Amino acid sequence: MKSVKLIALLFLFMVPFLYSCEESTDVVDSGTYQGTVDEVEAEKTEIYVKTADDKRLELYFNENTSLTRNGETVAFDQLQEGQQVEVEVEKVGQRLEPIAVRILE
Repeated sequence: MKSVKLIALLFLFMVPFLYSCEESTDVVDSGTYQGTVDEVEAEKTEIYVKTADDKRLELYFNENTSLTRNGETVAFDQLQEGQQVEVEVEKVGQRLEPIAVRILE
């Protein structure tokens, strides 16, 4: 019985630690930013972009988000980690809505 209580107690102390291990994201003002694609979540049509000033932007694509390379519209699957991008975002409350994403390389 004591071991069950000990395991339960350890679990309760671990939960906040596990949440603190997640990488946080930043909300910036509406505007245009350049950075590197840090992560691509294809099933969610979501990307994370690391900017030059060390901000991490979380961007969920929607039906109005344009994605281009060399002025041509491209599919979401063209995005890859490590690519240089320019993103135009609109701040809506405490989230960022991507208006345009341009692959620069």
